[in-house]
Amino acid sequence: MAISPSYYDQIAGAQVLPDIVQQFYTIVLDDPDLKPYFDDVDMARLRRHMVILLGAILGGPYVYEGRELGEAHKGLGITDEHYGKVVKILVTLLRRNGVGQEVINHLVVSLTHAQPAIVAGPA
Repeated sequence: MAISPSYYDQIAGAQVLPDIVQQFYTIVLDDPDLKPYFDDVDMARLRRHMVILLGAILGGPYVYEGRELGEAHKGLGITDEHYGKVVKILVTLLRRNGVGQEVINHLVVSLTHAQPAIVAGPA
């Protein structure tokens, strides 16, 4: 029985993800609503972290060793609206870069599960 390649392998993640992440943060940092979340952030480090995180979600060779997502985003005041905007940007870029719908759906499900830990609770 043949083993199906991971989503990471299906999209050639090693080649595709760094470019998508670069495009992603270019758009996010140009957005006046989202840019403030990244004040005083080491963007080179964050880009590397995002490539690893997405690669791990897609079954790549990465092991996520970063902080728990809730802890990493604690105190940032991220809203559902802004979280949705970020997800929409990522999905748009994935499509533009030829990533198939099955892979996108997998990522969206993962991001939906992570949302409660990342979005700030009611004040």
